[in-house]
Amino acid sequence: MQSSLPMVPQQHAPDAGSAGSYAASTVELGDLKRILVRRRFWIFGTVALLTLVALLYGLFTPALYSSAAEILIDPQDLQVVTNDVNPSRISPDGGITQVESQVSVVQSTGVLMRAIAATNLTQDPEFNGQGLLSRLLGSASAEGDRSAQTLDALRRRLAVKRADKVLVLDVIVTAKSADKAALLANAIAQAYLVDQASARAKMAKDASESITARLDEQRKRVQQAENAVEAYKSANNMVMAAGNLVSDQELTEINTQLAAAQSRTAALKAQVDQMRRQSGTADATSEAMRSAVISSLRAQEATLVDQVSQLGTELGPRHPSLIAAQQQLRDTRQLIARELGRIATATETDYERALANQQALEAKVAGMKSKSLDTDQASVRLRELQRDLEALRSVYSNYLQRAQETREQINVDSTNARIISNAMPALKKSWPPLPLLLIGAIFGGLGLGTGLALIAEYVSPTVLSSAQMQSAIEAPVLGVVPVKSGTGRRWWPFGGERAAASSQKADAVVGFALRRMFSSGQRPPDWPLVPSILVTSSPGEGAQRSRMARLLANAAASRGSRVLFIDANGGGSQKDPQPGILDVLRGEYAFEAVSHYATGSNVALLGRGRSKAVFQEAHGVYFAQQMLAQASRSFELVVIDGGALADNLNASPLVAMADEIVLVATLNTTPMRDVTTTSQAVSVMGRLPTGALLVDEAA
Repeated sequence: MQSSLPMVPQQHAPDAGSAGSYAASTVELGDLKRILVRRRFWIFGTVALLTLVALLYGLFTPALYSSAAEILIDPQDLQVVTNDVNPSRISPDGGITQVESQVSVVQSTGVLMRAIAATNLTQDPEFNGQGLLSRLLGSASAEGDRSAQTLDALRRRLAVKRADKVLVLDVIVTAKSADKAALLANAIAQAYLVDQASARAKMAKDASESITARLDEQRKRVQQAENAVEAYKSANNMVMAAGNLVSDQELTEINTQLAAAQSRTAALKAQVDQMRRQSGTADATSEAMRSAVISSLRAQEATLVDQVSQLGTELGPRHPSLIAAQQQLRDTRQLIARELGRIATATETDYERALANQQALEAKVAGMKSKSLDTDQASVRLRELQRDLEALRSVYSNYLQRAQETREQINVDSTNARIISNAMPALKKSWPPLPLLLIGAIFGGLGLGTGLALIAEYVSPTVLSSAQMQSAIEAPVLGVVPVKSGTGRRWWPFGGERAAASSQKADAVVGFALRRMFSSGQRPPDWPLVPSILVTSSPGEGAQRSRMARLLANAAASRGSRVLFIDANGGGSQKDPQPGILDVLRGEYAFEAVSHYATGSNVALLGRGRSKAVFQEAHGVYFAQQMLAQASRSFELVVIDGGALADNLNASPLVAMADEIVLVATLNTTPMRDVTTTSQAVSVMGRLPTGALLVDEAA
């Protein structure tokens, strides 16, 4: 059967390979709100579950208490002695690095084992791993294993912290008992101080023993050097006195004597020469001037001169008194002359004696100098041996002094650390912090629930936005129709009641979508077929699809257009269905005979009809084409509710002849796989969707 009417221009159908894959989709930031609202039960359920777990954990977990002891550590140790075995040097960072290293020392095995021994912690079931469960299982451990388990348990309960830029360590211990926590914290702090003192004492002891062991060797080396010096001096006949050779000392002393003798000889020679030059006036010499005898005689001479002069004036020249005075004057002058001669003779004698002594000393010095030259070569080697001896003596002296100092340091604690705050029993439990756990559970549940919601959306994506839908079907989204509570009914009557059931905003969106579909100008003006719209959706969107189809029909009717509404999906539940579109497609009825107008409306209704026999697709296309050509004389628009095309192959002729194929989907509800399935069903029927209408239930 051939049709004399033109065929609807067919759109290019995609290949089967491309139809079987998801179209690319994008998710905008605003779509996250839709995802979270739709998947809110994932979020709330996760929050409730985590909150319940945190609450049960907080209520049934045994309480733990924490206590802290504070230790002040000064990087500069006490300066007890000058040469300490443990030198105190402050690092460029003010000792922060040194104090930071003490954090590891406090947690070391040695310190913790001291604290365990002091508190007998190996007998405590809380730490020794011998609790009730272990006893029931019969897993009792040996003493060594028990100590190791206690040490491991204590390490897990211990925290050593240092605040920024301070030299104070906080030793924090957590236990089931507040008193036990305080006891262990104080024991560890005290064990640290004892361990430091013991370590320094051991270092001093080791150093003392090492130095003492070297003392005997140093002493033997000194003795060997001394013996070498003495043997060399004996072999070379070198006698020492006060650290110097006796020959050198004698030579020095004789040189001193010679210098003094030479000085005296020169002085006496000068006196003799002076006396010889002043032979007429010997009393003018310095020796005469210094002589007491000469001075006395000169005084007597002066007295007698005065007396002779006076007597000569008073008496005559022959007066006995004058003659006696003159005789005394002559005697006195003779005495002066003899005294001066004696002084000159004594001076010459002293000069000759001094000269002889000088000559003797010079001869002795000359002899000793020749002997000294013979000992100079031997002295070079002797001085070398003496230098070696002094060096060995110095080293031995230092060793001896250092050994005594280190022995004293064994009993001296130079550690500059002290406990500034003892641990006190805690008044509040430190674990579990129920409020913090609940807050963490709530926020963690929100985060985890959000993640699960996003994962669920990724695993089973839904239509989130117009852009995503447009990318999926490669066709424009004609509008987003709002839905308010109570208006999503399957059956929407035509006529006056429609205005009360749908909102003005929905009418505006549908009317704008209707205008967009037929304003492109692709339809020829002399096209013999009436404009037609086929509305389809996934099987789960039947109510919204029927609503959109009726809204399109009512929108056109409200503008004065006569509309033929074909319900190709309804009527299947009736026991005795009336003839409808299926009967028309089989050629059994004309559409005018089976359609009727709704009361008070410009919309004519055509039901599904009877599906008693299967028609050939080519016949269905012919009668569909004939129906649309005939309908152009009575109607301006045909709206077809095509149902879910994946399940309604009887609508294939209508798909082939419809001008517009509109997919209906609900935002944040319709799965993307259903959109893809519906789009593939359209493509299998030889067409592609020309547009989409989205339903927003949140608007």
